[in-house]
Amino acid sequence: MKGLIVALQFLTRLPMPRVKTDEAIFAASMRWFPAVGLVVGAIVAGAAWTGARIDGWTGALAGLMAWVLVTGALHLDGLADLADAQGAIHKGRERLLAVLADPHVGSFGVVAIVLQIIAKLVLLHALIAAGAYVPLVLIPFAARIGPLPWTLWLPPLHEGLASRFRDAVRPRDVAAWGMMLAAAAWFAPVLLATPLFIAGWGWHVRRTLGGISGDAHGAGIEVVETALLTAALLVTAAFGQAPDCPLCGG
Repeated sequence: MKGLIVALQFLTRLPMPRVKTDEAIFAASMRWFPAVGLVVGAIVAGAAWTGARIDGWTGALAGLMAWVLVTGALHLDGLADLADAQGAIHKGRERLLAVLADPHVGSFGVVAIVLQIIAKLVLLHALIAAGAYVPLVLIPFAARIGPLPWTLWLPPLHEGLASRFRDAVRPRDVAAWGMMLAAAAWFAPVLLATPLFIAGWGWHVRRTLGGISGDAHGAGIEVVETALLTAALLVTAAFGQAPDCPLCGG
């Protein structure tokens, strides 16, 4: 359980008990990232449901605020950094890496954050209107499976956060969470698309960056979350809402 506490400390702003840790324990905490996603998802869905007692947009705003606050905008920061770096990709790999290492947020990063926030707000509103709360619980969980295969299969871009996790992730960790994802898909079938989105992001990162970094992990989580929200909305629109529909949660 120490690994779960460390993962919660790293990925969220939730108050956690102090635990003694070291480099190995911190690296191994990545195995618990999907479990942290369940906590995040429960908070987001709970906030969205509570806000929706007023109206749909209030629910969407409450869910989005909870999403940002509980994660401390950690993954949005990675999305912004990667957007800035890719904006400089035409200037060569050295320039790309320099921009990626720059702590300041540029225009591409600002635009990426704004678009991501708008996208999540709109998608949350649409899913709330359909009563689809179960996907809101499970999508953050599914997206946080991504860092495990990305770490296992992609070389580290540089010596940093991603390289610290590399030796701690095992194929059986990916397999175990994959089986849990398959089980969760019984309640939200849209989760079956998760491996495609995870693989797509991994391919994109390998092609554009040549390796994985902490920022690419964070950006990937954001991208997979939004892709799954979009897919959930499409499934809901295609099949409609029914009392016994496992996607709808209502």
